[in-house]
Amino acid sequence: MSQDFYKKILDNNKKWVESQLALDPDYFKDLSKGQQPPLLWIGCSDSRVPANEIIGAKPGEVFVHRNIANMVVHTDMNMLSVLDYAVNVLKVKHILVCGHYGCGGIKASMGNQSIGIIDNWIRHIKDVYRMHEEYLNAIVDEEERFNRFVEINVQEQVFDLAKTSIVQAAWRNGQDLTLHGWVYGLNSGYVTDLDVNLTSNVDLDEVYRLKL
Repeated sequence: MSQDFYKKILDNNKKWVESQLALDPDYFKDLSKGQQPPLLWIGCSDSRVPANEIIGAKPGEVFVHRNIANMVVHTDMNMLSVLDYAVNVLKVKHILVCGHYGCGGIKASMGNQSIGIIDNWIRHIKDVYRMHEEYLNAIVDEEERFNRFVEINVQEQVFDLAKTSIVQAAWRNGQDLTLHGWVYGLNSGYVTDLDVNLTSNVDLDEVYRLKL
């Protein structure tokens, strides 16, 4: 990070604070009292996919977890901790998995090039590809196959959320909680609703339905 850029972001912070206080002198005082966001966003770490800006949300309205390729890995304690806090403490009503077309993690998982330690994370994405390999390999156009895999990966992550004991316990207790899957278009700014909206574990295979 160059010194010019570093100074610029410090200055930007000051300008942002001043602009917020000009609109509402109590803005930060009120914000510091707590949070009750209705939404948990699970998205990609890609810098071009800012959760709040995409949906026009204000600070305090979206609880956010991001990782490479918006994965819901059942052994990831970071993700599980965020999920548990969002569901059981914040009582969010919606959890949204948002992928994006042109995702580098998805693209890397479709090839065999070793990148480094990230190979171990990408392995999880490759597992998703293997589940749908016959269907995806039948798509001749590479760009179409890439886009379709982005969508399929999001759908699978929504189902992986539904498989967690955290989400299933919330549903068992009658908590109002819906899971959703979106894909964001980098070149358009619009999102595509993949129409995978879960409110119970009835759409899961029997083996995943927990008797809590």
